[in-house]
Amino acid sequence: MQILAESNQAMSEIAHANIAQEFLTFRLGNEEYGIEILKVQEIRGYDTITQIANAPEFIKGVVNLRGIIVPIIDMRIKFNLGEATYDRFTVVIILNLSGRVVGIVVDGVSDVIGLNAEQVRPTPEFGGVLNTEYIMGLGTVDDRMLILLDIEKLMSSTDMGLYE
Repeated sequence: MQILAESNQAMSEIAHANIAQEFLTFRLGNEEYGIEILKVQEIRGYDTITQIANAPEFIKGVVNLRGIIVPIIDMRIKFNLGEATYDRFTVVIILNLSGRVVGIVVDGVSDVIGLNAEQVRPTPEFGGVLNTEYIMGLGTVDDRMLILLDIEKLMSSTDMGLYE
């Protein structure tokens, strides 16, 4: 009976590993990133943001989203990807992270992609040169490579401090 239970558990783990996870893909500069689609609440155009005094540069400010005050983070500034310019393609992805609503500004949203275990590679080690703690892995689809972000880990990091 014990052997049968262990066998069923192993089969369940294998089946779970082959289930495709869906990611919303977006652009920052020339790179494409992905975040788990289940964390996304909505996608909005870039609109007027109320600035907060003494906030870090990457925190653009807050917006009132149907009565909820939502902090807005510019990911290009956070990741040091050059000058942030806002145009008609710039969007805000509203995330729901453990009940905390946060918005991230990105250059544009691409699509939703399902990735299975074979399409996700582990994050390469860079030693102490580059912090890869927020990267879940690298996804490959045809000739595209996606940087898959652990957005909850990023938003709860000590330098962000947006929620615990």
